[in-house]
Amino acid sequence: MYPVFVGMRRSLTVLSTIAVLVTFYFAKDLVLPVLLGVLIALTLSPLTRFFHKFGIPHAISAIFLIVMTAGLIVGSVIFSAGTVNSWVANAPEIGATLKDKLSGISETIDDVRDASEEVEEMAEGDGSKPVQEVVIRQPSLLDSAVSTLTSFATTVAVSLILATFLLASGDMFYIKLVQSFKSMTGKKRALTAVYDIERKVSRYLLTITVINAGLGVSVAIALYLLGLDYAYIWGIAAFLLNFVPFVGGLVGTVLVGASAIVQFDSIYYALAAPIAYQILTGVEGQFVTPTLVGRRLEMNTVAVFLTVVLWGWLWGIPGALVAVPFLVVFKVICENFDGLETIANFLGKSDEKVDPAKRNEGEAV
Repeated sequence: MYPVFVGMRRSLTVLSTIAVLVTFYFAKDLVLPVLLGVLIALTLSPLTRFFHKFGIPHAISAIFLIVMTAGLIVGSVIFSAGTVNSWVANAPEIGATLKDKLSGISETIDDVRDASEEVEEMAEGDGSKPVQEVVIRQPSLLDSAVSTLTSFATTVAVSLILATFLLASGDMFYIKLVQSFKSMTGKKRALTAVYDIERKVSRYLLTITVINAGLGVSVAIALYLLGLDYAYIWGIAAFLLNFVPFVGGLVGTVLVGASAIVQFDSIYYALAAPIAYQILTGVEGQFVTPTLVGRRLEMNTVAVFLTVVLWGWLWGIPGALVAVPFLVVFKVICENFDGLETIANFLGKSDEKVDPAKRNEGEAV
């Protein structure tokens, strides 16, 4: 009977995982703001504790930090809204200019496409009946942008409000968690695990945010020196895109390259902008982040890639942005609970191994 129970348990685990993913897919508008709010609260929690040492209540410091965060977000949006709206309005002209300057490559692609269409026509034969095509009218680019901006504003507003409440509560949830355990050993272990999770995750998120901000400033300065218009916009884009491993740097490089080709007459000079962008992101990824984040919070590359793909498939761009922070949270949780050490070891680097004795002692990172 034992193998039967094991098989049933595994089947239930698989079904539960599928159910969770399906729920996340359809409940994006509800789950995403909650997840972002928790991540923001974890990122800013060390600052509220620091202010609390000087007698400043958690509620006051929480409101101050959230207002500052909201101010930075709103300021960035207002600062770049005019330029982005101009790009959206002039998208057809920009696309035509880019196509004209890349006409040589476009002609080659068109030749290949025409050849493939001829092969398809030959394969269909002369007796094939014409197929009536139904064209569905898509919403305009401006309408899509307005809808996306509205959804983004709603998500950010809910996330910031939730983060405010979480930060203002101080240690209330920790106290309630400890009170739910009956034995003193359980209370100590739960408290150690919770503080370990908060310390590691907040350190990672805060460090990554600072690193990405530094990258954004560096990209803006480099592109400004190269003469690229609206370099500050690309700095903001680099800050956001760098939260998405692998794909973020590539997307940023392509977009900067397209903008440079449209602006500059010489394609060879225009290539300097994406090269500079790629060099800066490469230095950040290979040297800066590993040095400042530390090996204990480095992730398995395969696990990171699969996580980005999964959350990008579930939620699109917002899912890709929160994929790695969510993976870090999950890894730290696995390190602090019995039976999940194997998962934590898989998510970490090849030479990393979770030590339950050190974990239970609450050893710092």
